[in-house]
Amino acid sequence: MESLFNNSLATLIAYFGIISIYLLVIPLLLFYWMNNRWNIMGKFERLGIYGLVFLFFPGLILFSPFLNLRLKGSGKD
Repeated sequence: MESLFNNSLATLIAYFGIISIYLLVIPLLLFYWMNNRWNIMGKFERLGIYGLVFLFFPGLILFSPFLNLRLKGSGKD
């Protein structure tokens, strides 16, 4: 019975780890990468980023209301 509990607990920890990486870690790294390199990316790097955006879309949607990727203006109004 203990091995069943340990196996279930290990499974839950593995699921939590995979989901947190998929929904939290990689999308935040992707937002950081896009924010720093958006204007200087090459075409193959941009293609790769678009593929990653498609792959990690659910996590990016979770953070989209809180992150601002707009360009900074010159400060003149």
